[in-house]
Amino acid sequence: MFELKNVTKSYLTPKGRRYVFRNLSLSIPPDKNIGLIGRNGAGKSTLMRLLGGADIPDSGSIVTDKSISWPVGLSGGFQGSMTGRDNIKFVSRIYGAEGEAMREKVRYVQEFAEIGDWIDEPIKTYSSGMRSRVAFGLSMAFDFDYYLIDEVMSVGDAQFKRKCAEVFQQKLQQSKVVLVSHTMPEIEKLCDIVLLVRDGGIQIYEDVAEGIKAYNT
Repeated sequence: MFELKNVTKSYLTPKGRRYVFRNLSLSIPPDKNIGLIGRNGAGKSTLMRLLGGADIPDSGSIVTDKSISWPVGLSGGFQGSMTGRDNIKFVSRIYGAEGEAMREKVRYVQEFAEIGDWIDEPIKTYSSGMRSRVAFGLSMAFDFDYYLIDEVMSVGDAQFKRKCAEVFQQKLQQSKVVLVSHTMPEIEKLCDIVLLVRDGGIQIYEDVAEGIKAYNT
């Protein structure tokens, strides 16, 4: 369950303060796969960051009783001078995985990302593809009630994309997703409800097809 209570969110731009949401209140139905749709700049990614706690509102509050992932595949959170192993261990400690549990997370990511001995090299020496593979593997190494997906869900060649899709489908047997996408077939396939973000507001559609129709018009 997510409940937004009088949420205001703005950003300071060269042209002044831009408000994304003002005094927004909303209750999102529980235990649903959520699609966030809307035009570019409408506030979809901002809403996702607010739901996941990666950003905070100027005022108001967001309440949930669920565990939320960081955006799946986000590689920008790595510390470049640290090795892949040390980055994985750092995240593991944050989520309470110590000892053998931590070592298992390291093994999982190393195998999933197919990086071999590169795991002991600094992240800044990785190619963008390697960083993305490690980031996706690290996201899948932990169990969350909701996984946050912003557009790109997999990287690499066709075989690696299939592996990403397979493990993610396994996660969705027990978890839910908050998906930001402009690809409506993906929204139709994965989501139970749609949140249409536009004009500083959010409309909830429990009929996904109806939500997509409203987006297209």
